[in-house]
Amino acid sequence: MKKRVVITGLGVCAPKGVGVSDFLNTLKKGESGIAFHQELAALGFSCQIAGKPEVTPSILEAFFSPLQRKGLRASGIVYGVIAGMDAWADAGLEKAAKEEPDWDSGIVFGAGTLGVDTFREAIHLIDANKTRRLGSTTVIQTMASGISAYLGGILGCGNQVTTNSSACGTGTEGLIMGYERIRSGMASRMLVGSTSDSGPYVWGGFDAMRILPSKYNDNPILASRPMSDSAAGFVPGSGAGALVLESLDSALKRGATIYAEVLGGAVNSGGQRGNGSMTAPNSTAVQRCIKAAIKDAEVQGRDIDVINGHLTATKKDVDEIRNWSEALQRRGIDFPYINSTKGIVGHCLAASGSIESVATVLQLKEGLVFGNQNCPDIHPEILAYVDASKIPQQTIQYQPKIAAKASFGFGDVNACVIFKEYPK
Repeated sequence: MKKRVVITGLGVCAPKGVGVSDFLNTLKKGESGIAFHQELAALGFSCQIAGKPEVTPSILEAFFSPLQRKGLRASGIVYGVIAGMDAWADAGLEKAAKEEPDWDSGIVFGAGTLGVDTFREAIHLIDANKTRRLGSTTVIQTMASGISAYLGGILGCGNQVTTNSSACGTGTEGLIMGYERIRSGMASRMLVGSTSDSGPYVWGGFDAMRILPSKYNDNPILASRPMSDSAAGFVPGSGAGALVLESLDSALKRGATIYAEVLGGAVNSGGQRGNGSMTAPNSTAVQRCIKAAIKDAEVQGRDIDVINGHLTATKKDVDEIRNWSEALQRRGIDFPYINSTKGIVGHCLAASGSIESVATVLQLKEGLVFGNQNCPDIHPEILAYVDASKIPQQTIQYQPKIAAKASFGFGDVNACVIFKEYPK
């Protein structure tokens, strides 16, 4: 018998949203976390703006010991630890005792890149014949699974502890992986999430591809424009999101607060065939992924009340809306409410799916649909599928029962998860 899986903890480290309370207020108000960065201008970037969490020294001191802070340059580990530890504490869970790990708790915490700044420093030291000056934490800051290893050691998790990586689909895929482990009875609790480094050595490749906006360096808050006719490309972002998944039996036994239930999900790939490529999703695969998630959740397309889309503010936004419409067999006023948080925080790459999953769950918990930023001029081709009233410009009061969250990543990979309101 499949076990029911619920969400009992949330954590986030996002641009203008370090901590769930701050993140919720940012989403409610539609305040942008995108800002101009002089470092990018000095390096000759066309796009000199980005979304970056504001991690103050006091926040670092709250999460890392003086020894841990020494030589810590991997922003992805910083963001991931903050989000992951916050989620664990929010769920009311303790660290395992020193003598023995918690065999029933595990971690799936994804990353796209990790420790890029540390890599850069290491390369310079090695090339200068100064290998012995590499710090003792260089390996853990740069190995792909560094974030899950870091969290696993802090919390003492004895179940599966791993890192997944599927480009922009990383966070949503990792959530589904953790959900499936609990559903099958192989774990009672899973900390799931994903993180993304910040800085020019992460964002530079995208700037070189000319897929970032370059006309908003003097007005950053207007730059990220999902579903807009004047969208000019995605704004790079960074940060981390985390959720504690738990079997319903375990959550009820502990008397834990339950944010929402995970009903099901699906992952697939378009194989870079048809209209799919390394950078563009295969529409048939996207629709199949959405349909498979709905089937796994044992609901119908008509049951979806709100969608938090991938919607990156590129020309592919139109294709995504069409794919949702065809997969759900709904259009016009019958289309669900839909939004994108990227207008506020930018595209947080590998962290996007987990940050946006936190946002989706908050909508169910708070009885809200967050507004879309910077799309007063909704793309006319989108309006062929969705009535404008279903793309709210401001946060509205509305109690969704079932929400869908999807992510589509480089490499033509897709992930979609279905959440359900848990009765208060």
